Amino acid sequence: MRRILVATVFLCGMGATATAQQQVDTELMTYPEIAAAMRAGKTTVLIHNGGTEQRGPHAVLGGHTLIARRASVEIARRLGNALVAPVLPFSIAGGHLNPKWPGSVNLPGPLFSAVNEAVVDSMVVNGFKNIVLMGDHGGGQRELQDLAKRLDEQYGPRGTHVYFCSDLYSKTAADVAAWVKEHNLPAATHGGIHDTSVLMYLGGDSYVRKDKLAAGDPVLPTGQQPDPATPRVDNGVTGDPRPATPEFGKLFFDMQVANAVAQIRSLVVSDQRR
Repeated sequence: MRRILVATVFLCGMGATATAQQQVDTELMTYPEIAAAMRAGKTTVLIHNGGTEQRGPHAVLGGHTLIARRASVEIARRLGNALVAPVLPFSIAGGHLNPKWPGSVNLPGPLFSAVNEAVVDSMVVNGFKNIVLMGDHGGGQRELQDLAKRLDEQYGPRGTHVYFCSDLYSKTAADVAAWVKEHNLPAATHGGIHDTSVLMYLGGDSYVRKDKLAAGDPVLPTGQQPDPATPRVDNGVTGDPRPATPEFGKLFFDMQVANAVAQIRSLVVSDQRR
């Protein structure tokens, strides 16, 4: 019996060690575990910006952050040499501040950039050699791009590079829009098929209230103004989330992860060949 107990304790310890070695989310790691991971080659860190904003009557406000947490972990695991910094839950979301839709949080552009700069500075001190900025929210993409360029010029001569992963958001948005059009589904820019499907896939009923799914105002062609004779729905949705499914969500989530992994690998390899 004693041998069985010893063997059980040993195997449990081995399992805990294996779990720690597979962990990439620094919020769930101790500093010795992070240090060990970095010594083992995980010298890239992902700084992913989420967001807190209304998503129509059907989806939880933390959607961008919830997606960012899951995506960043999957991206880091596929990269094999990366860890994930704590996901930032706020973004440039002033367009969603409205007393009719309470709960949204906005960081003005300069403050958003300053917060990300402080996180990058911290990661430099922590010893990471490749720092990747990215955002799940449309607001802040330009700010992150400009910040990455400026900080790479500052830290590059010291051997630390700062990158902006644009494909995570921009390329994925284009790929999803093309897929939606190809399958004759309604276009959307906010609270529609794309983000609703991903939230269904990641969290089911915890993230999406299926009994509250409702079409919003339509996506208009570029330059076209709404018809003043047609009353606006004005429910926070632009598009129609009703055709969303978890199966679509997995497809869109996988697109995002694959786009980010491919671009990050390309960016880091390009610098290493200089």
